[in-house]
Parts: sequence; C-alpha cells; structure tokens
Amino acid sequence: MFRSWPLKNEAESEWISISDLMSVLMIIFLFIAISYMHNIQQNQLNIKKVAVAYQELQTDMYQELWEEFKEDLPGWKAVIEKETLTIRFEEPEVLFTIGSSELSDKFQVILNDFFPRYVRIISSNKYRNNIEEIRIEGHTSSEWNGESQEMEAYFNNMRLSQNRTRSVLKHCLSLIQESKILTWSQQYITANGLSSSHLMKNTEGIEDKLKSRRVEFRTKTNAEKKVVEIIERMENI
Repeated sequence: MFRSWPLKNEAESEWISISDLMSVLMIIFLFIAISYMHNIQQNQLNIKKVAVAYQELQTDMYQELWEEFKEDLPGWKAVIEKETLTIRFEEPEVLFTIGSSELSDKFQVILNDFFPRYVRIISSNKYRNNIEEIRIEGHTSSEWNGESQEMEAYFNNMRLSQNRTRSVLKHCLSLIQESKILTWSQQYITANGLSSSHLMKNTEGIEDKLKSRRVEFRTKTNAEKKVVEIIERMENI
C-alpha cells in the first residue's frame, strides 16, 4: 500500500490559515488591551476631576463660612480650620462647667447666634448634595482628677464628651424652624464624644489641657466616597 502525503500546496494552505487565525487573535487582544488602558486612563481622569472639584468646593465653603463668621470668631474664642472645614470653640470655661454636660448660658447664646447661620450655609443647594456628615465633636483633656488611673480617666472623659455633644446637638436642633432643614440636619449631623483621643499639643509636643477641652463642628464632604466608587469600577473592569 502507498501512503498518501499532503501536497506541498495543501500544507502551506493549512499553515496560512493558522497564521491568519493567530493574527486575528492578536488583533482582538490588542483591541482589548487598548480598551482596558483607555478605561484606566478615563477613570484616572475622573478621579482627578473629582479631586479638583471637591478642592474647589472646599475652598468655596471655607470662604463662605469665613465671610459669615470672621467678625464673631474672636468674641466666641473660636477658629475656622480651612483644611478640614472645622469650626473649633476653644474656650472651655465658656462651654461647660467643669465635669458637667450642661451648656453654659454663654455657650447657649453663642450657639443661638452661630448655628442657624451655619446650617443655612451647609444645607444650601450649593453644598447639600456634597455633604457626607456634619460632626459635632466633643474633646477633653487627658485628666479626670488627681487620683484617676489613665484608663479610668479616659472612659470617664468619654462619657462626659458624649453627653456634652448630645447636649450641643439637642440645643442646635431646637433652633431650626424649617422642617425641611430639620429633616436634613437629623440625617447628616451627628454627635461624637471622643474623650482625650485627639489632644491638642504645643510646639514641644506636650498636651495643652485647656485647648484640648473643646467643641468642634467638622464638615466632611463625600469626595472620598466618590473616589472609592471610581476605584471599585476600575477593579471590576
């Protein structure tokens, strides 16, 4: 019997078909790679746009808060921190009696003037959709009394700072007249007692006990949330 061998032209034809197939596959993979890189670049661009937009938003918000309160801050013993959009009330004797969560008469007067103006700005159409949370933060020094152990002092101050921020929140909400703003405030404004976990220190790194006893109104935008959403989309590509 004679064995049949493929003719030369048939073998070349088969090789050309395989070569064409590989070329097509390479082109497909190339298009996939280009598409993938385009998506990554687009998402990176989106992250940059979000960062720029929120930087501008934060600058605008700070400027508006500064213009509104710059004349009052010295009398209130308060400051505005641009980087964190924090309004800090720094005079402990003005805020509460030592060891008490009851607002002083003077602090109530300050809040009566400050909070309606503050919430009007923060909850305006210009900013309200970009707010993640408004944190009323209560801070204490590290001391409780001379005989307290460090852990005991920390938890005693935790309970005190939590009670104080709730008192501030309750008083502030009672000042809101418009039901729409009240509903928004209840969704976004929180009371956070932080004890001595964020002490204020002097240039030598030593605790400033007076400045550590403070109340802060801190505005958090949802910029971080928007960036995370973009990154999650990138991971799912």
